[in-house]
Amino acid sequence: MARKITRKTALKNLGAGAVLVALAPQTFARDLKNLKSFKPGGKMNHSVCQWCYGGIPLESLCEAAQEIGLKSIELLGPEQWPVIQKYNLTCAMSNGSPLGIENGFNDPKNHAQLKKDFLELLPKAADHGLKNIICFSGNRNGLDDEQGIENCSKGLEPVVKEAQKYNINIVMELLNSKVDHHDYQCDHTTWGVALADKLGADNFKLLYDIYHMQIMEGDIIATIRKYKNYIGHYHTGGVPGRNEIDETQELNYKAIMTAIQATGFEGYVAQEFIPKGKDPLASLQQGVTICDV
Repeated sequence: MARKITRKTALKNLGAGAVLVALAPQTFARDLKNLKSFKPGGKMNHSVCQWCYGGIPLESLCEAAQEIGLKSIELLGPEQWPVIQKYNLTCAMSNGSPLGIENGFNDPKNHAQLKKDFLELLPKAADHGLKNIICFSGNRNGLDDEQGIENCSKGLEPVVKEAQKYNINIVMELLNSKVDHHDYQCDHTTWGVALADKLGADNFKLLYDIYHMQIMEGDIIATIRKYKNYIGHYHTGGVPGRNEIDETQELNYKAIMTAIQATGFEGYVAQEFIPKGKDPLASLQQGVTICDV
């Protein structure tokens, strides 16, 4: 049975020189040729997470992004930002520390390295006009929720304060601990909100991943409405399976996007699903079309 692909395993595989999506150059060229140029007519700012299309060269993904009507390709590092900017694209959510998802701000042992990593990244991001950098709580490892919030707050405080000087948001992602990221601490919206309240900084936000939060707590639209002021970014993904966001899964993404727009949200929504169809770029275009409200 094939192993389930997550962002963590995808990035590890790509770092080892493997490919996530086995696309021969001629296959990609065909798929790109088959795209119908789409210019979004809604108010949503569209992005895509590059790791989901790891078998497609970044410059080729940029070409597809232009055809599809995307404004951003995200979860990239400094060495990749100039590539996408050649195509008039931004990175709506930058990668953060190499410590990754499991080793986050809830462990004081990580604070010195995290501070170093973020303080080195902030001026580079500012020079490229980027506005958001991702961060993670880390795994619980036996830590209770209250102490996790306390530890995260202490570790994040100097980072968030420095980020304010550059007009950059530090954004913690909400992930599920049930299926993909076992033991991850920031796995409920209320935990992230409590951390944000503890920090009391306008430039600390939450990345509300719809796929992950449907698994953990459901009640997506009501949660978005209630905590709209805490959310700085959104990710998509079909439930179950993290595949296409069409009628093959349980969420009504058109309704969810309409609810997001109704909150006055002006940020980005990024497609972060693993395409399982024969033409991954067509799936990406379909996702953008569904979310264009």
